[in-house]
Amino acid sequence: MRRLLTVFLILALVVTGLYAAGGSQAGGSQRRIVVQIGTENNPGEPLTEGLMEWKRLAEEMSNGALEVHVFPSSSLGHKDQLIDQMMAGIGVITNADCGFFADRGVPDFGITFAPYFFATWEEAWNLIESDWYARQSRLLEDRGMKIVASNWVYGDRHTLTRRPIRTLEDFRGLKLRVPNNLIQIRGTEVMGASPAPMPLGEVYTALQQGVVDGLENSIPALDGFRFYEVAKYLTLTAHIRNLIPFITSAQWYNTLSREHQDIIIEYGRLAGLHNNRLQAIAEEAAIANFRANGVEIIEVDMARFINQAQPFYSMQEFRAIWSPNIIEETNRAKAGR
Repeated sequence: MRRLLTVFLILALVVTGLYAAGGSQAGGSQRRIVVQIGTENNPGEPLTEGLMEWKRLAEEMSNGALEVHVFPSSSLGHKDQLIDQMMAGIGVITNADCGFFADRGVPDFGITFAPYFFATWEEAWNLIESDWYARQSRLLEDRGMKIVASNWVYGDRHTLTRRPIRTLEDFRGLKLRVPNNLIQIRGTEVMGASPAPMPLGEVYTALQQGVVDGLENSIPALDGFRFYEVAKYLTLTAHIRNLIPFITSAQWYNTLSREHQDIIIEYGRLAGLHNNRLQAIAEEAAIANFRANGVEIIEVDMARFINQAQPFYSMQEFRAIWSPNIIEETNRAKAGR
């Protein structure tokens, strides 16, 4: 059924793209290019507001030649479906964590989503400006996906559950929703929980029905989906510092003029800065909202959690596919060297 839905979405977008290609601006002299941005996040969340700023800037700076449509709440499809659309050459942009890139043929990218990989956000910004990151991006482009923005903060990922998690021992047997990528699945297992991969839009009902005991995500996202209504314990694990790369179809991107490519990338970067400001404000507001809705905020012994995660980096499953010197290379990149 999911495959049929994906096929339907691709056919619908092809029709939309063909229609857009035949359209023109008022005056009929310039072809209008439709850009579709899809995300699982909801209207009003910082990420979605950042996308609206990207839309505004791109349309304004292209004098309307770029017509940008933002589709929140998985209304254009789930992440895997959107990536399938890109692989078909359709002009779709979406946010996709580096764990997804690892599953799509660039295994070294996955380490950036390993538990406690970044000690600070400064390390994350150094990494995305590094030669190592540029090499991985080129490998991803060879596989059909072009990174068009990387500087967006999604936030530290924490754990929201139906029962309190105060110690590492409380993680044992916990059914925790995670995104459907191998890095996060194995990272969750290393911490002692039982991963339950599923689309984010399905999690509220799964929590209500007891299919899962909790989930992990950024605080603004947990607040935006109103998960606090069905899970009352927020444990500040900060196990991933989640930056957000945005990708599109390399095939489609290469059909654009250099001018339009530059507009998408430059104003995606500026919209990322806008998003980052909103994320900081939203996190404070979300914490207050959690407390107002009866959510207990729990701090943990972070040193124990970090130590628990270390065996992840020596797992043969990953060391067999990662580059031999990946730890040393990424440590240099994080340090800005």
